[in-house]
Amino acid sequence: MTGTTDSSDLVRALQRSRVIDLGQPFHAEMPQPAGLPRFSLVTVRRHGDVTRAEGYSAAHDLLITLNHAGTHIDAIGHVSAHGRLHGDVSADEVQRGTGGLAGFGIQALAPIVRRCVLADVAGFLEVDRLEPAFGIGGDLLQASLQAQGSYLERGDVLLVRTGWGAMWEEPDRYLGQGRGLPGVDADGAEWIAAQGVSATGADCLMYERFDPSVNALPVHLRLVQGAAIPLIENLDLEELATTGAPAFTIVVLPLPLVGGTGSQVRPIALL
Repeated sequence: MTGTTDSSDLVRALQRSRVIDLGQPFHAEMPQPAGLPRFSLVTVRRHGDVTRAEGYSAAHDLLITLNHAGTHIDAIGHVSAHGRLHGDVSADEVQRGTGGLAGFGIQALAPIVRRCVLADVAGFLEVDRLEPAFGIGGDLLQASLQAQGSYLERGDVLLVRTGWGAMWEEPDRYLGQGRGLPGVDADGAEWIAAQGVSATGADCLMYERFDPSVNALPVHLRLVQGAAIPLIENLDLEELATTGAPAFTIVVLPLPLVGGTGSQVRPIALL
């Protein structure tokens, strides 16, 4: 009886919740990492190609995509430092040629249903979007949260808004094209790791500040390889930012791709 009551309460709470989609639309012209296979959805069977009894017909698509294209989450096995994965595990021992990872694959990441807070850095600084290569340090993250009455608890998910998500349908601008990308910098990564978050994400291509003149991704190294904190990239945080919610529930469901270095996701916020 207790279980039934609890279940009913949960259903009623969900029915009263506002659902905000945090994922960007997937299509062939969306911003994507350079030099890697591009997203492609091809219709391989059209309506009418095969017809069954009572006129039944069905269309089918073939999807080709990099696991790190569009809104996605990184597996812990995505990043290594000097040939070592998280926990000083040898990347050579985990890699299986072209067959995926034997450890730290995305299938090992459980569904995320967590308390979440948004650090609206662009909103805090009163700008539409941050400048290219703008670095977000720990003090700025803390100040952004405090300004909206938010706080982090261990195990929470932290989202960071730069304002760049609004340019998703303008790939040249979104990609930075030689100017760089805003995001969390090395100081911000240390602050995030110290908070004990379970995951973090942002509305940019690479999550972290990127300077095209410097061939380094220190935040990925610190958070993914060092602290085993998965990163969610290419989020749409524009509608969420308008709510001013100090905290909410986030749901992120990676596909259980055995050996995968990441997975596309469609995260939602429940307010």
